[in-house]
Amino acid sequence: MLHASSRTLAGTKPSVQALSIPPVGPATGHRCLTGSSTVHGGCESGKVHTRTVLGGSTSARSVSTQVAKLLQPMAAPKGQSIADTPAWHALKEHVAEIDQLHLRDLMQDERRCMSLIKESEGIYIDFTRQRVTSKTMELLLNLAEASNLRGKIDNMFSGEHINSTEDRAVLHTATRARRDQKIIVDGKNVVPDVWDVLDKIKAFSDKVRSGEWKGITGKPLKSVVAIGIGGSFLGPLFVHTALRTEPTAAKQAGDRQLRFLANVDPIDVARALSGLDPETTLVVVISKTFTTAETMLNARTVRQWLVAQLGQEAVAKHMVAVSTNLKLVKEFGIDPENAFGFWDWVGGRYSVCSAVGILPLSLQYGFDIMQEFLMGANNIDDHFKNMPFDSNLPVLAGLMSVWNVSFLGYPARAILPYCQALSKLAPHIQQVSMESNGKGVDINGKPLPFETGEVDFGEPGTNGQHSFYQLIHQGRVVPCDFIGIVRSQQSVYLKREIVSNHDELMCNFFAQADALAYGKTPEQLRSENVPDYLIPHKTFTGNRPSMSIMLPSCTAYTVGQLLAMYEHRVAVQGFIWGVNSFDQWGVELGKVLASKVRTCMNTARTKNRVILPTDGFNYSTTRMINKYLEGKSSLLYPEGHDYFPVELINKL
Repeated sequence: MLHASSRTLAGTKPSVQALSIPPVGPATGHRCLTGSSTVHGGCESGKVHTRTVLGGSTSARSVSTQVAKLLQPMAAPKGQSIADTPAWHALKEHVAEIDQLHLRDLMQDERRCMSLIKESEGIYIDFTRQRVTSKTMELLLNLAEASNLRGKIDNMFSGEHINSTEDRAVLHTATRARRDQKIIVDGKNVVPDVWDVLDKIKAFSDKVRSGEWKGITGKPLKSVVAIGIGGSFLGPLFVHTALRTEPTAAKQAGDRQLRFLANVDPIDVARALSGLDPETTLVVVISKTFTTAETMLNARTVRQWLVAQLGQEAVAKHMVAVSTNLKLVKEFGIDPENAFGFWDWVGGRYSVCSAVGILPLSLQYGFDIMQEFLMGANNIDDHFKNMPFDSNLPVLAGLMSVWNVSFLGYPARAILPYCQALSKLAPHIQQVSMESNGKGVDINGKPLPFETGEVDFGEPGTNGQHSFYQLIHQGRVVPCDFIGIVRSQQSVYLKREIVSNHDELMCNFFAQADALAYGKTPEQLRSENVPDYLIPHKTFTGNRPSMSIMLPSCTAYTVGQLLAMYEHRVAVQGFIWGVNSFDQWGVELGKVLASKVRTCMNTARTKNRVILPTDGFNYSTTRMINKYLEGKSSLLYPEGHDYFPVELINKL
């Protein structure tokens, strides 16, 4: 059964809160984009624009396209840095105005607050504690126009090869497309191919879950180990953690278990396999090329664990693949019929909605649950594609991040979900954001004249409050994303307690954002008779920005929404900065150097010698590797054998 919110995907008109961000006035030559019915400066925005938006996504889309065409002359010339545009310079000059204002004063402006609270698709976002005014928002929307943000979004959704360094389209959105959608890549509608894979996942997962697909000894497969790294691990782990305690998903999971193996460290193998019975274990190997070094070593290790106890024939019944390299899949011993494909237009960190995430998660929770997750993501895709920028949640969140990083000079962001189920959100978005926008050159290869990207980190509340909140309250300024849930997955209310457990959690959610914004002044402390020598230590400067997100519940559908909103927010930042958010050349150099170390390590440990200066490493690395080798019980490799992992695992 589909989540009630998914009705918007079938054609129900989305509700949109009218916004009152002042439009760019006629004096600047920009078009009015507000959604309120108020007449500003002769631009009667409400009658036409609001009617168009509420009339359905198709008409909203046509108006957005017309507006984008009208604004095209204002975009930065091709090849020009966004930092060279009048829109960028206007924001740089505007910083001096903002520096004169404190959030405790800005929060007194009720009209401002109303304009900065957005609600759409069931998601409530409060931007009031960002260091912005109506003028800031006007200037940020101008920046979006100058960067041709609308055109870049259109190009992404239309299958243009916007990943120029790899000559690829960027269409992770296609992996959660509705069956009746059309998405064209290189002249071909890819949606039927997407659904062929999804239908195959459903059929296979249904067989495994029902017990029709059995292991080599005839026992049903109740445990799944997903082997992958990076986006093949962090995204699926985030979703799995979010759904483990959701009542409907937990009921569907029953006594099944899903584990992930990512790190090449043998400790991770030991922990992933500890307590598992190979007779009832299914392994999913996730590697697009089937050549990822860490993943394939782990896959060979787990294969040996199966073979040592069940025989070589067990591989075909106990191992499946998510890959496009059917030749290597077959050579590994996996039946190519049990390989689930995806496409080069799906980047690893954006792949959780493809077979990378949907296969292992469907094996755990059933395909119907995961279809709700896909529909939630698709809902935000439609929102991002069609809504005007002043009502567009990912666009506004992305603009706030650009403002904080590039203009206010805040290099970090804390992601703080006040929901334990979302504990793996921060690690996943850390990769999505930092791997996407941690760039030093623009999309044309020119050095950037400003910093991009954020240092993302986070921890669920209230755990984080007892960890790093000291720094964000009285040390460095770190913009924060507070994420709260209205209805908890689990409800506990004890007798004689003032509030329920979840209410206690949310009391902290509401309080922390205000504490960061308002702070506490020396005058307030003196009025409380705080000794003078303690006043500097107990003063909170405040004026520390945050945004607050509230979801109605933490279900498969809303988790999909949240994921897509963060993905598109990252894309907005990259589009504004003019970087390629969809390649990741920065991860390559270390891999190349590791290959050289691997070769020399093998030579040293098979020929019983240390690393020599002639091996080509610098003095420091040579000495460090040799120090490592000295600590081994034997420099020479012993004869290869399969002690690990079978005997080791069984001893745990």
